[in-house]
Amino acid sequence: MTGIRLTAPAPGWAIDADVVVVGSGVAGLTTALRCAAAGLDTVVVTKARLDDGSTRWAQGGIAAALGEGDTPEQHLDDTLVAGAGLCDEEAVRTLVTEGPDAVRRLITTGAHFDTTDAGDIALTREGGHHRRRIAHAGGDATGAEISRALVEAVREAALHTIENALVLDLLTDAEGRTAGVSLHVMGEGQHDGVGAVRAPSVVLATGGMGQVFSATTNPSVSTGDGVALALRAGAEVSDLEFVQFHPTVLFLGADSEGQQPLVSEAVRGEGAHLVDATGTRFMLGQHELAELAPRDIVAKAITRQMHEHGAEHMYLDARHFGARMWEQRFPTILAACRTHGIDPVTEPIPVAPAAHYASGGIRTDLRGRTTVPGLYACGEVACTGVHGANRLASNSLLEGLVFAERIAADIARTRPPRTEPADAPHDADAPVALLAPETRTAIQRIMTRGAGVLRSAGSLAAAAEELEALHRSAAADADAADPKDAVPGVDTWEVTNLLLVSRVLVAAAREREETRGCHWREDRPDRDDEHWRRHLVVRIAPDRTPVVHRTETAAFPPVRASD
Repeated sequence: MTGIRLTAPAPGWAIDADVVVVGSGVAGLTTALRCAAAGLDTVVVTKARLDDGSTRWAQGGIAAALGEGDTPEQHLDDTLVAGAGLCDEEAVRTLVTEGPDAVRRLITTGAHFDTTDAGDIALTREGGHHRRRIAHAGGDATGAEISRALVEAVREAALHTIENALVLDLLTDAEGRTAGVSLHVMGEGQHDGVGAVRAPSVVLATGGMGQVFSATTNPSVSTGDGVALALRAGAEVSDLEFVQFHPTVLFLGADSEGQQPLVSEAVRGEGAHLVDATGTRFMLGQHELAELAPRDIVAKAITRQMHEHGAEHMYLDARHFGARMWEQRFPTILAACRTHGIDPVTEPIPVAPAAHYASGGIRTDLRGRTTVPGLYACGEVACTGVHGANRLASNSLLEGLVFAERIAADIARTRPPRTEPADAPHDADAPVALLAPETRTAIQRIMTRGAGVLRSAGSLAAAAEELEALHRSAAADADAADPKDAVPGVDTWEVTNLLLVSRVLVAAAREREETRGCHWREDRPDRDDEHWRRHLVVRIAPDRTPVVHRTETAAFPPVRASD
C-alpha cells in the first residue's frame, strides 16, 4: 500500500456486501449478474446512470468466431498480428476460445443481434480481421443493445445499485487486503455524500481514460478513475503508453474538445474508402487490407497524409452505399453526421484520429486478479495482455464479457470472508492535494500536444515537465500557510485522477524508445523487438512519483494476489 488517498471527508454511511462492482458497462454488469447468480451479495456502483458507461457508445460490434469456416485459431492469429508482438498468447487464446459461448450466453440474457434472412447472426468485417466475425445490433448500435439487455437483467434480478456515485479510494483491512471502497454519491437516491461499501472483493470495471485528451470518443465520465484508484492502492499498471486513436472520428473543427462522434470501422468493413481532398485513395499499397488494416496503421496513414497536405482532416467516402444502406445499416452514424451538417449519402465525411481506447491498464492475471489481494479489474480499465500494443477492432466487448465471467467464477470459488476496514490514516501528508477544476483543460491540452498520435522525446519531455509543474504547484499550495486548496468534490477529484493517470502514461511513453502498435515515436520510427518486445509495468511510490519497470521478456510477470 502507498498510503496515498484523495482528500475527502470521512465516510458518513456504510453498507456491507460480498462483492462491490464499480462500473456498469458490459464488464461490470456481466460480473455483477454472475456473482449474484452464485449467491453472492453484490452491489453495483456507477458514476452516472446504469446505462451511461462506454459500452453503449460501441457502434461496430463484438468479435467472435461464430461464422461458418471461422475458427478461434484464426481469430487468435488476427489478434496477435494487431497486438504487434506484445499480446499474451494464453490470454488471447482464452478470449477467442471462450468468446463464442460467452456471446451465446449474452443472447440468452436478452441481447438481440442483427440476423440474416436465414435467421443466422449477421456478421461483418472490421480492421485487422481476415473474416467476417463482427456481430452487430441495430445496424450500428451494438453497445446500446448490449447495455439495454444487461441493465434490464440487473433490474429484473433486483441487484443493489448505487448510481451517480464516484468511487474515491480502496479500503483495506489490517493485513492490507481489500475491504471495500469509499465513494461519493452525488445527491441522488438513498445515499448522499461520502460513504463506503464494505466488501472483501472489489471489481473495477470503470472503463477508459480518454478524457485525458482534448478530443476523444469516450464519454465525459471516462476520467481514468479506476486506474488512479488502483495506483493509489499500490496496484501495478502496464502498457499505459498504448493509447489507441480511432482513425475515423467525425472532424468537427481543430478546436473541438470533449466527446466526438465516432464513425465506426464497420463503415470501412462494408466498403467505404479513405481519400484525400482530391478523392485519391491513399491506403492502397500501404497494407494488404488497405482501409481494413489494423487501427494503428490506418491512424498513422491518415496523420501522415494530413501532415503532407497541410490538412486538418482526411475524408471517408461511402457515397456509393446509397441512402437505403445508410439508413438501414448505419442509422446512428447517419444521424450524427446530419446533425453536424454533413450528409454521407451525397458527400464524403471529414475524419481525423481521436483518442479512443486504452490498450493498457491495471495489470491482471487470467482470473482478473490484480497485484492487490481482493482487487479485480475487468474491461478497458484492465490489462489482461489480450490487446498487446494495439487492440484488434471489436475485441473490447468480448474481453469484458469473457473476463467478467472468469472473475465472477473466481470470487464464487474463493468466497473470501468479510473483514473490517482499517482506520484511515490521520497524518496530514497522506491525502493527495486536489487540483482546481479548470486545470482539466490544461491537462488535456498538454497531453494532446505532447502525447497524442505522434510523439517524440522532446514532446514527451515537455509534457512531463508541464504535468509535474501542475503536481508541484498543487502540493506547494497545500503546504502553504494560507492554502487555497481546491474544495473536495467531483470536479476536483476527477481532475486529480486525470493528472495522476497522465503522469504515469507520459512516464511510460518516455521510457519506450521505439514505435510499436499505437505508440508512435517520430524520433524512434522503427520497431525494436530485441530491446523493446517487453512490457512496461508502473507503480506509484509513496512519494507519489511513477516508478517504471521493464520486464525481462515479452511475458507478464506473475500477479501475486492471494486467493
